[in-house]
Amino acid sequence: MTKNDLVNAITEKANLAKNEAYEVLEELLGLIKGALESEEDVKISGFGKFEVKRKQERRGRNPQTGEEITIDHRKIVSFKPSAMFKERMNG
Repeated sequence: MTKNDLVNAITEKANLAKNEAYEVLEELLGLIKGALESEEDVKISGFGKFEVKRKQERRGRNPQTGEEITIDHRKIVSFKPSAMFKERMNG
């Protein structure tokens, strides 16, 4: 499903104009991005939880040359589905 598919679904289900649905989706995604950039968890009841995790610096290897390299520390976004969502997905 693409962003355009989501806009179309919002347009149909919420009876909004396409540009309004696009604005609603952009605002929602902006709020989620902003919270994650601030390292806040985003919990959506019945759906799941997005959280920022920190990965430590580690040793790695360049797959093309075999040369050992250091992979810098970084932040990643992790998603954990809610129990209700898991149940619905698995029947």
